[in-house]
Amino acid sequence: MAERYEVIVVGGGMVGAAAACALAQGGVKVALLDRQRPKRQWPPEPVDNRVSALTKASQNILEMLGAWPGMVKRGVCPYRDMRVWDARGDGELHFDCADTAFTELGHLVENRVTVAALWDVLETLPSAVCVTPAKVAAMQISGPCRVLTLEDGRSFEAELVIAADGRESALRAMAGIAVTGWEYHQDGLVATVTTEKSHQSTAWQRFLEEGPLAFLPLKNGQSSIVWTLSTETAQKHLALTDDEFLQALEEASGGILGRMLDVGPRAAVPLRFQYANRYTDERFVLIGDAAHAMHPLAGQGANAGLLDAAAIAEMVIGAKQEKRPLGSSRCLRRYERWRKGDNLMMMASMDVINKTYGVSAEPFIRLRSAGMNWINHTAMVKAYFNHYAMGLRDDLPKLARGHVCW
Repeated sequence: MAERYEVIVVGGGMVGAAAACALAQGGVKVALLDRQRPKRQWPPEPVDNRVSALTKASQNILEMLGAWPGMVKRGVCPYRDMRVWDARGDGELHFDCADTAFTELGHLVENRVTVAALWDVLETLPSAVCVTPAKVAAMQISGPCRVLTLEDGRSFEAELVIAADGRESALRAMAGIAVTGWEYHQDGLVATVTTEKSHQSTAWQRFLEEGPLAFLPLKNGQSSIVWTLSTETAQKHLALTDDEFLQALEEASGGILGRMLDVGPRAAVPLRFQYANRYTDERFVLIGDAAHAMHPLAGQGANAGLLDAAAIAEMVIGAKQEKRPLGSSRCLRRYERWRKGDNLMMMASMDVINKTYGVSAEPFIRLRSAGMNWINHTAMVKAYFNHYAMGLRDDLPKLARGHVCW
């Protein structure tokens, strides 16, 4: 006998947990399925390599869900400035929170911190159930429901299934939804480093020949790096000794944070441009990386996913309040129209920027630098880019604007 819920969310990372949390706050009976329960406590060192730059819009979502205090308790790091420059030219951009109405541009947060805080809230909500371990083996439609069968034989059914199971989404494949995309033949090399100079609560990004190198400030004074390299170079850098790697990193940084003193465990993630050809199927919808995967150079992947979560929750809660079917094609099409265009625009922007800085022709470098400097010295244009990067744009879900949707 299948366990019955109104909505099932598959994938308990930050995007899936945020969607489940919002739905449960709105009185929707929701089950969150994941392969394992996340850790809630860990030693202060080492810092997790998986770090996200959360925008003001994402902060609003997490505050409305009640997760933000738990995140602050575990540790978040505000960044107040962002400095971007071209290593092969004289182009430079500087974004400062002093030019905004806020005391910071955003926050750097370990992904595990966000996930743990969301699960803390979920477990207090009477209409939410977290099911672990749970690995979906099959999915089918049965009358007005989707039925999920787990590897251990248990089954669950709901009016709507939300897939938040990542870039290699198994549920997306089960639904027969194809993806479009290409490999960048680049890896994002991530690590935590200790530097001679303070990070000054600043996010630093230097565009190099193979891709950008970013230093992201952490609460303990260290920096999280995301270094985009060709796959071949990234693998070679993983094989270096710590001292050899620190020397290569210091040279690549241009000395902006002084000497590189120490490095924690390193990892490299293959980068890909990918989007689902459609976000929905009958009583089924994709959110987060299951729907789209973009280049990390502006750190917008997690923020786009949280907006997806807020949008689908708003749609479903609205349908429940109006006593309409929660998994209706009308509801799901509205969600897809709302989020797909915004996501594709962000993905395309990241793709264009990545390719623009990959061009090494001297005239193009001069043109690129002139464009950066023009933006940096044109207050209105710079304010627009700043506002957009902070996630404060039009047509945001209610949660992202700091309002409840229930």
